[in-house]
Amino acid sequence: MGKQVIVLGAGIVGVCCALELLRRGLSVTLVDQQEPGMETSMGNAGVLARSSLMPFNHPGLWGQLPRLLRNDTVQFRYRPRYLAKNLGWATRFLLSARPSVFQQTAQALDGLIRLSAPEHLKLLDACGARRRLRDTGWIFLYRSEQAWNSGELSRRTYARYQVPTQTLHPTELAELEPALSPLFHRALWIQGSYSVDDPHEVVAAYAELFRREGGAFRRLAATGIRRDGQGWTVQGSQASESLSADRLVVALGPWSKNLLKTTGIDLPMAFERGYHMHYSGVNGASVTRPVYDTGGGYVLSPMARGLRLSTGVELDACDAPARPDQLDLAEARAREAFPLGRRLDPAAWLGRRPTLPDSRPMIGQAPRHPGLWLALGHQHIGFSTAPGTAKILAELMLEPGAESRHQAFRPGRFI
Repeated sequence: MGKQVIVLGAGIVGVCCALELLRRGLSVTLVDQQEPGMETSMGNAGVLARSSLMPFNHPGLWGQLPRLLRNDTVQFRYRPRYLAKNLGWATRFLLSARPSVFQQTAQALDGLIRLSAPEHLKLLDACGARRRLRDTGWIFLYRSEQAWNSGELSRRTYARYQVPTQTLHPTELAELEPALSPLFHRALWIQGSYSVDDPHEVVAAYAELFRREGGAFRRLAATGIRRDGQGWTVQGSQASESLSADRLVVALGPWSKNLLKTTGIDLPMAFERGYHMHYSGVNGASVTRPVYDTGGGYVLSPMARGLRLSTGVELDACDAPARPDQLDLAEARAREAFPLGRRLDPAAWLGRRPTLPDSRPMIGQAPRHPGLWLALGHQHIGFSTAPGTAKILAELMLEPGAESRHQAFRPGRFI
């Protein structure tokens, strides 16, 4: 095929894909209705962590179901009507918690994260944003012995995949993070991992690097795609707005589902929504790295804009109205553990995480749609896995025989 490529979606995944394909000698136009990094990539906890190999649907999920289905926890909320309309996805999601599928997913995600981390470091250096990086890992906090015991599967999985960790007792935790209250029975320090102080600024810096190296960026609200001769056309909201290229990469995250319906592809995708808010710390109190309160159901991350409190999962339609009561609950739990000050944002930020039934992204060419490539479905870990996704996509697109190396992410498992 020709060398012209459109990459739809300027979040962290789309930007990394566009930059990698450009460096492979293709002519790339990056397309989004907003400036790069303004949607899901803006609001994450900023973690680039080896521990992200652990999917939400793991074998321990079955024992947690009765509590989660009560729909009153901080960690997980759902809209009953949405869940009822998506029982097929929910059933496949639960079936993917079987040990055999879980091990396949953990192995695949581990490889993707290992591939991504060194590429992130290269990109941060190339765009002059290395100052935003911390190499101090992050910490999981446990409020009781029972909570600590419930994390046994995670710890075994980390050990199996050689994720470096250190158990912290209360005095050791206090030495690392003295602003935390003496609430926690034990903690697990995830080492060999990174975090950044502004995910949006990192995406924007990568996008500017793409432009400097010769890539083109175009603002366009894509409403449909179609095969056009030997290539693909993206239709905008106005009849006169369209773009065409030899190949098209869809990396629109949660918005990929509706767009792909215009070409006959129905993705089994659901939306794990989440909220964040920035806070001050009382008398300047802070944490030096992200901390995850497993019982409180939130992550607290030190950011350039203040302390970012990120919530757990809300299962609902992609564009359903915000319900920030989950943030209120998480804030109340966070105030038990940390001297949190006032809110710094006028309203809670809402993001959407696109999740496929097996918690693995979809990377590759869409079956029966030559020239249509997919890089989507990264659920909570797009920030940790975007550069690796870009590497795999480029290999699949440009290197014969690469399919055999990347079967875990093939779109054909659901299309």
